[in-house]
Amino acid sequence: MNALAWFGRRRSLRERVLDNVREGRLQRTLSATTAASVVPLTFEVYLEHYKGSFGDRWEWLPIACAPPVMAAGVAGVFSERAARTWLPATSAVYALNGAIGSFLHLRGVARKPGGLKEPIYNLVMGPPLLAPGSLVLVGSIGMLAALMRREGQR
Repeated sequence: MNALAWFGRRRSLRERVLDNVREGRLQRTLSATTAASVVPLTFEVYLEHYKGSFGDRWEWLPIACAPPVMAAGVAGVFSERAARTWLPATSAVYALNGAIGSFLHLRGVARKPGGLKEPIYNLVMGPPLLAPGSLVLVGSIGMLAALMRREGQR
């Protein structure tokens, strides 16, 4: 059979992806998404905390939590067991870190001169309130991967 005839019988990539989404087979995709999202997010966290001279020792925590989440995400792409055990565990810690960060950022804004009574100035000049939510989002994607079926399986 020539290559063109073989290729013509295969479903398109778009059709396969849509079928996987419809049938809840997204474990590898969500694992890869988690691993890929942690890298730029950690870089951004590092830059922002560096601007603040790492004034609080807790600012190192999201950076320290990133390598295990990334490693578990990569492992989850290749191993269903890793996607069902290590990835949700490390992702839960990462998401919790983001939730705690949201509280700490709110506290940082409140500690600025004028506190929450000067919201426009303090929201601009203080720590970004919504940034730690990104960690919660990425952690949630990693935890969701454990609930999905694996691509390529029925």
